[in-house]
Amino acid sequence: MDDDRGCLRLVFAVPLFLLTVIAAYFCWTALTIRPSGPWDDDAYAGIVLSCILTIGAAGAAAVLWVLPPVRRVVRWWCVGLALMLAVVASVRWGISG
Repeated sequence: MDDDRGCLRLVFAVPLFLLTVIAAYFCWTALTIRPSGPWDDDAYAGIVLSCILTIGAAGAAAVLWVLPPVRRVVRWWCVGLALMLAVVASVRWGISG
């Protein structure tokens, strides 16, 4: 059974890792977009879209982790980074407002 857990951990960790990388990329994008002024609607739309995609990817990672087979083999801190990125994106979204 321990041999299966190692394999399962790898199988479940890959999608969690990929979703965390996606969330990190879009969070970075949301933080680096700088509007030229209050009239720059395109930049504000880009920030909002990046924040939504960050929150979506982090939410998907959290939903994947909540499944009992995944939760048994992957620890909570593996999804913690994705959730922290979602909080950062939520704050950025609120600030860009």
